[in-house]
Amino acid sequence: MSTEVKIGLPKGSLQEATFDLFRRAGFHVRVSSRSYFPTINDPELQAIMFRAQEMSRYVEDGVIDMGLTGKDWICENNSDVVEVCELVYSKATSKPASWVLAVPNESDVQKAEDLSGGIIATELVNVTERYFADKKVDVKVEFSWGATEVKARLLGGIVEITETGSSLRANNLRIIDTVLTSTTRLIANKDAWNDQHKREKIESIALLLR
Repeated sequence: MSTEVKIGLPKGSLQEATFDLFRRAGFHVRVSSRSYFPTINDPELQAIMFRAQEMSRYVEDGVIDMGLTGKDWICENNSDVVEVCELVYSKATSKPASWVLAVPNESDVQKAEDLSGGIIATELVNVTERYFADKKVDVKVEFSWGATEVKARLLGGIVEITETGSSLRANNLRIIDTVLTSTTRLIANKDAWNDQHKREKIESIALLLR
């Protein structure tokens, strides 16, 4: 196996917070606006950027040796990876993010069971389906890409991620349950974890980031 360790960094909302975390750990990460290959001041590391939603699949498949992504996307993708450590940081606060079940303020719905027979919009489809299945509530879960809050009044309800709840309140929505709480995790491919050199490098990076 190559001794170079390929690390996936999240592109999108977590990007700047992740770069700042790496800077505080002693790494200098730079990337141009259109590039997916950041430069990093460590000759043993090759950095590649992926959306957090995809990261755990690429780690599991060995496309990259390690990466940073949310616990939510590991669960959504049902990825078989090594969770090296938890890193509590986010784009807005140091609190964990929560995927919540929300309905309009004017709705009569008070609990998940009241949504039986309805439609739920979310980006976290698999986790949401398991949530309702565990409660034995029959709903249709639709994938929603963006502007999910708007769809709460067109459908039965939504499962949406929130850190502060401000966006939900601004859209006159109320939370009736928490589906999943998520923090950022440093994850590793199982083969890379079993390679002594790569494992030592991954553990070293984890220590510095913590």
